[in-house]
Amino acid sequence: MIIEDTRQKAQKHTLKENYFASENIPVMRSKLPYGDYALAPQISVDTKQNILEIAQNMCGAAKEKKRFKEECVLAQKAGAQLVILIEDERIRGVTELFGKTIRLSSGKVIAGDQLARAMMVMSERYGVQFEFCRSEDAGKRIVEILNDGER
Repeated sequence: MIIEDTRQKAQKHTLKENYFASENIPVMRSKLPYGDYALAPQISVDTKQNILEIAQNMCGAAKEKKRFKEECVLAQKAGAQLVILIEDERIRGVTELFGKTIRLSSGKVIAGDQLARAMMVMSERYGVQFEFCRSEDAGKRIVEILNDGER
């Protein structure tokens, strides 16, 4: 996937646009700090402040679930490994969610089993990885994930 800077005037570069389309190269428009075109990252980390945030993303309102899924699909299409890093020292892995109960800010109660299964499905379908860490270790873990070339 190629990222095209939003300051690049749309519809003014038809030869390039036609070439990308003919080669089935997806193009996403986003503001770039420099340049007009860039490659999407190979590894991307999305942090969640706790288990409640990821539960709301995956099991909350339909709009939130749709947005989260679209982000996962976009990463897959770009060929990027998306790692969801959840800052919650009480949980060390997805399987630890089984048997737990999670209460969302809306008052809705989510079974940990439901969230764990949703995470497993996202992993299988879109290659998303879910990791857990303590908040104080998050910065270090982000650097480790981004530097890890063996994903």
